[in-house]
Amino acid sequence: MREIEVFIDTEEIAEFFMKELVQRGYVPSEDELEELADITFEYLIAKCIIDEEWEEDLS
Repeated sequence: MREIEVFIDTEEIAEFFMKELVQRGYVPSEDELEELADITFEYLIAKCIIDEEWEEDLS
């Protein structure tokens, strides 16, 4: 199996959830969206779909 590099941004996940939930008639708070994004990120890690890597601060 080939390895590819994918970047997952929890802010992007939160924006996706906001759009999808509003289309379904739900209006979540910012805190709820952040929690959903974090849970989704943790799920992807738990299922070994992604690996968490920390960027080194170059400043």
